[in-house]
Amino acid sequence: MYPKLGQQSCSGRCSNSSSRGSLQQQQHVRAHQPAQPRRRRVACAAATKTSVSQMSASMKEMRSSMESSENEQLKVLMAGFRGQNLDESDFASANVRMSLVTDLQDAGLTDALPLAYDPEAINRYWDTRPTAVITRITQLMGIAGNFISGLALDVAQGKLKDNEVKRAIQLRDIVTSLGPAYIKLGQALSIRPDILSPAAMNELQKLCDKVPSFDSAVAMQVINDELGAPWYEIYADLTPEPIAAASLGQVYRGRLKTGEEVAVKVQRPGVLETVTVDLYIIRKIGLFLRKFPQLTTDVVALLDEWAARFFDELDYVKEGRNATIFAQQMAADLPQVVVPSTFSELTSRRVLTVSWLDGEKLSQSKADDVGDLVNIGVICYLKQLLDTGFFHADPHPGNLIRTPDGRLAVLDFGLMTQVDDDIKFGMIEAISHLIHRDYEAIVQDFVTLQFIPPGTDLKPILPVLAKVFDQALEGGGAKNINFQELAADLAQITFDYPFRIPPYFALIIRAIGVLEGIALVGDPEFALVDEAYPYIAKRLLTDESPRLQASLRYMVYGKQGIFDADRLIDLLNAFESFAVASQSSRGDMDQQAAGAAAAYGNGRSSGSSSSS
Repeated sequence: MYPKLGQQSCSGRCSNSSSRGSLQQQQHVRAHQPAQPRRRRVACAAATKTSVSQMSASMKEMRSSMESSENEQLKVLMAGFRGQNLDESDFASANVRMSLVTDLQDAGLTDALPLAYDPEAINRYWDTRPTAVITRITQLMGIAGNFISGLALDVAQGKLKDNEVKRAIQLRDIVTSLGPAYIKLGQALSIRPDILSPAAMNELQKLCDKVPSFDSAVAMQVINDELGAPWYEIYADLTPEPIAAASLGQVYRGRLKTGEEVAVKVQRPGVLETVTVDLYIIRKIGLFLRKFPQLTTDVVALLDEWAARFFDELDYVKEGRNATIFAQQMAADLPQVVVPSTFSELTSRRVLTVSWLDGEKLSQSKADDVGDLVNIGVICYLKQLLDTGFFHADPHPGNLIRTPDGRLAVLDFGLMTQVDDDIKFGMIEAISHLIHRDYEAIVQDFVTLQFIPPGTDLKPILPVLAKVFDQALEGGGAKNINFQELAADLAQITFDYPFRIPPYFALIIRAIGVLEGIALVGDPEFALVDEAYPYIAKRLLTDESPRLQASLRYMVYGKQGIFDADRLIDLLNAFESFAVASQSSRGDMDQQAAGAAAAYGNGRSSGSSSSS
């Protein structure tokens, strides 16, 4: 049942096309006018409306212009958002080494460290251990001394912006050796165009999270300590060496005594100690940098925001629980999305046991159905963003797998973020406003979506915003846009106003960008708008929340309260498209279900015969 539009509907189809401006149409419009003057009347949509197909064409055209642009910064930025610079290796190069604070374990410090991010508790802990902190600082300076001194010189000489690419290259070359906190922080910054330039982002995206494995004997001892028994009493088999190694842990392939194949992830010794002392040091540096007003980025706030999510990755129990919740949320609309099952009885804070999944990385697959799987991926991420609010925050090409039977598998649930209702509804409202080119409302949407703080004077932003969107959505699309002038306008806005990219939005852009990058390899005509709008239509037409019902009415009637039959038909067609797309890429699911039903039926028949 669709939510009520709250308006008198019209069976005719209105259009502002001159070919339909007939007398019969005018009579049709008059015939459907309500008697009361205050009621909204049916009429053709305003000339400023933008159809979904027009928007799709404009976005394709803009993408084409950006890709063919001679602006290298623009090209690098697009490649970065699509994850084309990410290193997908399973192992580190032979010369990579990583320094951890493993020697502190024997001092009995681990129990006092917080297991959830608490900067005050971390400060109290390390404030009383100056010798350990000095030891770590000495270790870091030995690895990164030249980089830190160069960065300090840039700050003193006011050349931080000029040398950021040079410093990013240096940072990329040394950061893996510094340990997991620096690797993860570098990767988080690599999707923040509000903090780094495209070229600097490009360098940091080349960071590889893969490092040399640690001794398997140590890993087996971790399993013993965490699960309370030797590995061979728990698993029937484990590979003697890991099949992949990353900064936080390494993975073994195994088999349970009940026969199931599993992947077993074991956390590195010393990770908690290293991460907390590094966060302690970085935070102290951030507090010091607050004394320099020319540095507009609040390092401490940025660090605290990121570290809270990063700490979740250190708890494998939470990662397993995240995967279970994610699978349950996908089950109704997208049962074909595969998520590894967690064996909770064989999972602890430092050991994770999940079902093994065969497959190939979607980004490397040559199968004919990759386009369909990308469509499922788009629906999957939109469902997270606009419905469940439980968002997979590690949008990496290596985490999207094509299973042998042609389904989409999503891996690695250590890093998740929560999107609240205000953001979920605000995104759909912003799309409705964009389609109707209601730029005054869109500026308010920027506040709702946390791009601009409440209370900011929005009037000066409106003309620039209207100019940008009008140029993009008019005929000719991106060819009418002077990207250098546009960049200058946007740069001025970010300089004059407290404009920022919210962390959740950077993750969304990366996730959708990665999917688009995969799709464009096989289909140059792929348009994200075409794939996303059907799910948005589904949300508008089936959700009974007051804000989405209001968005549906706005979508159909617009700001002026004029009924637009074309828009309603667009929504219904898109919803039908969603119904078809959401049933694609099901692999062997239907055959398995039919087989199970047949077996159940045969069992009942057999039971009836024997009882008679």
